[in-house]
Amino acid sequence: MTLQRRRPRTGPTALLLALTLCVLSWTPALVQRAQARSTDPVAALTAAAHPLRNTEPGGGTADLRPLGAMAGDATVIGVGEATHGSHEFFANKHRIFRYLVEEKGFTTFALEANWSAGLRINDYVLHGKGDIRQIMREEFQDAYRLWNTREYLDLFTWMRDYNTHHARKVQFTGNDAAYAGPELFDRVTGYARAHHPALLPRLTELYRGQRPAPGASVKETMQALLKQPLAERRAHADRARQALDLLAGQHPGADRRAFDRAVQDARAVAQVAGMYAYDLDDPKGVADCMRYRDEVMAANTAWWQRHTGQKILLSAHNAHVSYVSDNPAQYPKTQGAFLRDRLGAAYVNVRLTFSEGSFNTVDDQGRARPVTVGPAAPGSNEHTLDRVAHRPAWLLDMRSAPRAAKDWLAEARPTRNIGTAYPEPTYMTALGRSYDLLLHIHSVRAADILSES
Repeated sequence: MTLQRRRPRTGPTALLLALTLCVLSWTPALVQRAQARSTDPVAALTAAAHPLRNTEPGGGTADLRPLGAMAGDATVIGVGEATHGSHEFFANKHRIFRYLVEEKGFTTFALEANWSAGLRINDYVLHGKGDIRQIMREEFQDAYRLWNTREYLDLFTWMRDYNTHHARKVQFTGNDAAYAGPELFDRVTGYARAHHPALLPRLTELYRGQRPAPGASVKETMQALLKQPLAERRAHADRARQALDLLAGQHPGADRRAFDRAVQDARAVAQVAGMYAYDLDDPKGVADCMRYRDEVMAANTAWWQRHTGQKILLSAHNAHVSYVSDNPAQYPKTQGAFLRDRLGAAYVNVRLTFSEGSFNTVDDQGRARPVTVGPAAPGSNEHTLDRVAHRPAWLLDMRSAPRAAKDWLAEARPTRNIGTAYPEPTYMTALGRSYDLLLHIHSVRAADILSES
């Protein structure tokens, strides 16, 4: 009797047998460990995160290329900050802006600062006009005190240096509306004098009492406006709106660009007057004012992008670049939500978080003071984010994160959102529902405040 040697199984039958043996070889302990890995948010976040080499401007930016890919064709990228006074947040935005300028064609840095401040800073950035330290000292006062830092000085001087060596210019704009400087009124009336002189007497009448008093600082002007009776503030807002409508109703003439800029300047004056037309002693008035402010900032950003065609890095607090407010009682709708309404997918936002460190705040006397906090508490978003081992920082596209990470990101947890004052309440934030991208920094230090004199 001849024994026949069986030929090895091949094809689908062999594959099925191999898969069966593989499954049978998994012990219950292995299965449990695999299931734990598949639901562990830290493991999922770590697998999807892109390490960042540093958070300082200068040097190579190859590690930021994933951010460029994540942003895609966005024309406005809103980059947030968890405090208004940490070095790493400001320096990191400077670094991101350099990358976007050099590799993605961006040319504008927009800041949560007044429109008239933006005009003065942009004159320096483009033409070298003025002393940038003096401009910052004069414009960044009161609620904007925390922008008068070494970090922003470094950004503005880099932008000026870039413009002296490149034909394609970078620009700066402010999109906020708490103060209208005298140059803003001069630009409106100057345009009217040159192109529509018959309007000048009426514009002068409408703007009476609204131009800052001679020699008055930004802080003094803002505080004086708040002390005016509500009826007077509302009358100013009505007259500023009339001035805007009067100018906007004219024929633009041959220079459409100059007309559009003059109308926008008049709009900025009206926006500032409108900010003070709310009853700020009434909680509903405060909420309405904050909604108005975020809508104004979004409108000004969209105006700049539409009229210049430039791509913009928009710098603001996390609470402003977000799609969803984590404090709807006081901030009913955010700048990010308004921008998404206007721009759709052309707007992308980035949430910045940190675990521990220091930041500047403003005290009751308007002075900057540093505050230090320890590691984020268990149960908070930052506590889990900081367990991802990448140091000093890492980047994540939350829209395409693994399922375990995406499920974790969809749940609201205590999260640090620190503005100009401290302490503040801890807000409940669902990161994945409010932002597209996440950039986590392990530790931060207070930004370097410049002298006021």
